[in-house]
Amino acid sequence: MTDKSLLQTWLSERYPVTYADGRRCDEINYLQCKLILKPERFTSAHVFKEFAEMVRRAAEKTGVGFHPTPKSEQRPEVREVLFLDTATYQLYNHFFIVRRRIRYEDGFPVADPEIVFKYRSDDMHKAQALDVRPRINGRYKVKFKLEVMPLKERIGGLRRLLSHNVEFGLSEAPQAQRLAMTSIDPMTMEELCEFLPVLRTIPIEGRQEVELVNHTIVEELMKDICELSFHHHSGAVANLALWRSRGDHHAFVGEFAYQLRFADGNAVRAESLAACEAFFIELQQVAADWLALETTKTGAVYRLKGNPPQAHE
Repeated sequence: MTDKSLLQTWLSERYPVTYADGRRCDEINYLQCKLILKPERFTSAHVFKEFAEMVRRAAEKTGVGFHPTPKSEQRPEVREVLFLDTATYQLYNHFFIVRRRIRYEDGFPVADPEIVFKYRSDDMHKAQALDVRPRINGRYKVKFKLEVMPLKERIGGLRRLLSHNVEFGLSEAPQAQRLAMTSIDPMTMEELCEFLPVLRTIPIEGRQEVELVNHTIVEELMKDICELSFHHHSGAVANLALWRSRGDHHAFVGEFAYQLRFADGNAVRAESLAACEAFFIELQQVAADWLALETTKTGAVYRLKGNPPQAHE
């Protein structure tokens, strides 16, 4: 019997406990693989095709299916992303991330602005045990992800982050509306805790206001470049994204990502996980000159203007 792959080992790690109301803790239902890329590589729209070719080569070498999608021939989609935190980064320094995002079409915002709240750690026990459910009357969606990235010190390996997320539209949570106009009427941490009660696990000193991180509005250009299939598990859409600051269009980070979705960690066969891991490591070799190993997209935003927070990602 062969040893488990790292992905298989990580997905099988569980701590079967319950939250305070008796509900069983969330199980991982997404496996997301990410490569953070150097922003200077993004010089034109042709870059998306150039990187897609590298993905095709890595897929071919590792026996992974590579299938163009209708969106791979379309223009990149545009989203606006805002990160919200206190002036001293109380959220990020305690492993929490709050962001608001909205999609644009033809230069105009469309659909409901979305709040994404997450706890991110490399500790499975802590990530699973934290109840991220919001206290709102509307609908929300919890996503518990195993995020896989290259090692910080060299290519050819894997490191993990657990990302325990909840997403909801602003229309589903009237009490969160002020997160959409932080610069006009800032929300305090105490008010944020009213509908994100898990934040009461971190110390709150005085009237700390929630503001736009580094006064930066992120413009995200994102394009689907293919669909990947890993033996018995298919349907992993891979996309390439560029984050730049709105206004001066300063590019500061890129990302290639794909994810597998499943009901529980046992739903993905060992062969599929082995193929996913082999492809991810091969792509690091093929795209070595593109990689930025020591950060995440969120980390890049927090470090834009000096005074970086604690590095835990």
